[in-house]
Amino acid sequence: MRETGKRENGLFIISAILFFVSLFLQIMARNVPGFGEWYARVVYPVFVGSLGRLSGLFPFALMEITACILIFFCTACLIRYFRKTKKILIGSLFLLTLFFFLFTINCGINYYRYPFSVYSGLDIRKSSKKELRDLCEKLTDTLNQMSEQGVPGKFDKAVLEAESVTSMEKLGEVYPELSGFYPRPKPLAFSYLFSVQQLCGQYSPFTAEAIYNRSMPQYNIPHTVCHELSHFRGFMREDEANFIGYLACIGSEHEAFRYSGYLTGWVYATNALAKSDPMAYSELSGQLSGQIWADLRDNTEFWGQYEGKTAEVSNLLNDSYLKLNSQTDGVDSYGRMVDLMLAYERSKVMEARGGY
Repeated sequence: MRETGKRENGLFIISAILFFVSLFLQIMARNVPGFGEWYARVVYPVFVGSLGRLSGLFPFALMEITACILIFFCTACLIRYFRKTKKILIGSLFLLTLFFFLFTINCGINYYRYPFSVYSGLDIRKSSKKELRDLCEKLTDTLNQMSEQGVPGKFDKAVLEAESVTSMEKLGEVYPELSGFYPRPKPLAFSYLFSVQQLCGQYSPFTAEAIYNRSMPQYNIPHTVCHELSHFRGFMREDEANFIGYLACIGSEHEAFRYSGYLTGWVYATNALAKSDPMAYSELSGQLSGQIWADLRDNTEFWGQYEGKTAEVSNLLNDSYLKLNSQTDGVDSYGRMVDLMLAYERSKVMEARGGY
């Protein structure tokens, strides 16, 4: 009994240490200017690189297997110790504080680093309707040209995973803050769990893995995996991860990646155009190739079959999660990707003219 008591006390002390260390780091990130930036550039790469290389030794999504084992283990413990309330509570407390600690050091603090636009030098400002329309026209023309050459079909998983790393490494040559270690992304074996939540992918801070939904329409996958890989460089904001994924894809030498990037960008940009200028949207959407519309319809039909209470709850939880991490617009922050795309187009125009 004494040994059992010592173990329980020791586990409680460890839980308390993990909690207060995590809380201290969260307070520092939220209240000390520059702390989040220093952590993201100096400390975080060590943690995520070490854990990422370890989890990369496994060909499957370690998070998925670990979650299954953990559920089985917790269920077995509840059955075995169902009358020992203290033991169950202390064990649960330890797991919760461990998850909080891993989340904090591998994800949470990075929400308080400088935004990617600071490093890229992009001028984020309000844009005119003409600028937005010009961007949409350019994306439409690019996609139509790709359609004439043949819309990319299915691609090999190994090629996808290797190219996503290559594309991110190539982007890191342009933006040094994106250079560094990238693990190969992994498909979720039981992708229904993502589909029913209407999730394309996820960065796991607990196992340092980029995981994607292998069941969703293929054009979504390249942008999704590049989006998730951007989190390995400490850029956690969803709008920025979307934009970094867009840049990685359109700069890739692989046709399927370029198609994924441009089509994803087209969807975001034209959605913004539909709100600001419905007539211009109607005109441009009518110019888009029928082959590409077929992909968009397949995408809508795929996600439509999973609409329901589970998806609503998942969206609500995601919204709350973003707000807790100081993305005060919640899921609406995804719309700011268009501002980054417009700023990027302005920078390309100025570069073509010989500088600012």
